[in-house]
Amino acid sequence: MKSIIVGTDFSKGSYVALDVAVDIANKMGTNIKLIWVRKDKSSSDEKDQTQRLAVDKMQSLCDEHAPRLHGTITYEVKYGAVADVLGEEAKKLNSPMIVIGTNGAKGYERYWRGSTACRIMLEAPCPTLTIREGFDFNRSLQNIVLPLRINPYSRQKVPYAATMAKIFGSRVHILGLIENVHSMGTLKSYLKQVEEFFAKEGIPFTCIGRRYENFTDSVLQYCSEIKGDMVVVNTEKQRLITRLFLGTNAQQMVHHAQIPVYCIQPKEIGSIAR
Repeated sequence: MKSIIVGTDFSKGSYVALDVAVDIANKMGTNIKLIWVRKDKSSSDEKDQTQRLAVDKMQSLCDEHAPRLHGTITYEVKYGAVADVLGEEAKKLNSPMIVIGTNGAKGYERYWRGSTACRIMLEAPCPTLTIREGFDFNRSLQNIVLPLRINPYSRQKVPYAATMAKIFGSRVHILGLIENVHSMGTLKSYLKQVEEFFAKEGIPFTCIGRRYENFTDSVLQYCSEIKGDMVVVNTEKQRLITRLFLGTNAQQMVHHAQIPVYCIQPKEIGSIAR
């Protein structure tokens, strides 16, 4: 059975992420692998004590969540760079997703700035779900926002959004975005195909088209208007030089969204992606 990877730093945000991951694992029929990353293997009394405390905390978390989880929950201390460790473990276990919590400038987000955030979102072998500390776990995920633009990769998010909608019984709000009105005809064609897909899957949806100047601002504004509970984005294909800098749309979304962000690494996934 596959396992969802949950990274923890024992912050409130990571606890909320684990709560959400348990719900997802139950619906997807997967196990959970909880991971705490230690930067190096060097030994000292202080570092050994820190690791013992981390192991005790992870065991406590597993004991707490095991009764609610249909599958199994295990934990492990790993060594190295956080992005590399989580990505490698996800690949090894063929994980359906990586789930982590974010706490502003504290906790996991201190690892997720700059190149580390870029690497995880661009190179993870599976989708990543980021959850803010302040997110209300008891809140029903009724509204999933799916922004779409006219490019070869944007619609690859569609099946993933459908999966999350089925898991949580959500409505998908399709937000078509264009930079100028001359692209409206093409956008309508894109949106029609996506609407047909959700209708066939029996997933409730709404659909709207808008012009935009700043992608992140426009998406977050729409999330606020319809009280969105999750937004699905992808990393998009970018030149290598772009990966070296902050400011990609996916990164901006993770840093600024107060709701969970489900980030997809584009790849060939079927006719809906083309």
